Amino acid sequence: MNDDERRERGTKIRREVLGDDYVDRTESTATSLTKEFQDLITRYAWGEIWARPGLDRKTRSCITVAMTVALNRPDQLALHLRGALRNGVTVAELREVLLQTAVYCGIPAAHTAFKVAQEVLGSEGA
Repeated sequence: MNDDERRERGTKIRREVLGDDYVDRTESTATSLTKEFQDLITRYAWGEIWARPGLDRKTRSCITVAMTVALNRPDQLALHLRGALRNGVTVAELREVLLQTAVYCGIPAAHTAFKVAQEVLGSEGA
């Protein structure tokens, strides 16, 4: 597979997981500094890793949510919580992932994660 094919596949998956609005916004605001980074993300994160057959998207979303908690990346956590819902992860399953992070990532990280999740999920998370 060449880079153009990988980019096309990555763009499709990225749009399915994160939504057209998000992808359109990141593409339209890309600068000469960030354009190549956005292309790298699209080709490799989405066109290679998210496209692999070894895990389904629901599982990949749960892993990604946990990793963004562990790395203390609340903006990415919010983005991937929304993506997890698109990938069929339920609010109850997200709660379990976040509870798991309390043990393995620490209470402060999970506290922040639950705060972000409540903002993202709104009444669904109530």
